Amino acid sequence: MSNTVLEQIAKDIATSLLDIEAVALKPNDPFTWTSGIKSPIYCDNRLTMTYPDIRNKVAEGFVTLIQQLYPDAEVIAGTSTAGIPHAAWVAQKLNLPMAYIRDKAKGHGKQNQIEGRIHPGQKVVVIEDLISTGGSSIKAALAVREAGAEPLAVLAIFTYQFQSAIDAFSEAGIPLHTLSNYTALIEQAVASGKIAESDVAALQAWRENPKAFGNA
Repeated sequence: MSNTVLEQIAKDIATSLLDIEAVALKPNDPFTWTSGIKSPIYCDNRLTMTYPDIRNKVAEGFVTLIQQLYPDAEVIAGTSTAGIPHAAWVAQKLNLPMAYIRDKAKGHGKQNQIEGRIHPGQKVVVIEDLISTGGSSIKAALAVREAGAEPLAVLAIFTYQFQSAIDAFSEAGIPLHTLSNYTALIEQAVASGKIAESDVAALQAWRENPKAFGNA
């Protein structure tokens, strides 16, 4: 797949996320995460479910990535809970089986961590909505591996592009691809007038060192 196609998908998805305020940027009045970290960005990709055109655009983006990069995928698996609806829409478009992966095994019944059926040896694409540290997504992919199947990759709607997440996926041996990313989002936010050009340096500094942003 050409870089031009990937860049266009990233721009289109970033614009859509900004339009519906699934992603909001406030470099001068940062949000506070539950961890206490100050953040200039708020991301809630679950809002994409509310907008048929946008959720379809997201699904088509995932389908394009899978068809181009992982045409031998046999199962689409969503992460619980935010990845589940997107995995369902993608699986429907590709006419493939779908499953979902809990963050841990249930404490009752069959004590499943994977719901639905993934057979040993099957090739699986994991669908996620957001990559921050990458920990939960990697855990889901490793659950697929522990079940005897092959996690081909994790695909997500958006990533903050933290170096720590990039390193974590590399160390786990799990490829990661996202429809859009923090860089594309900033570019589209500037182009649409949602933030000023003068805000870009602070936004980039946050990505490089989130714990230091607004906490000096």
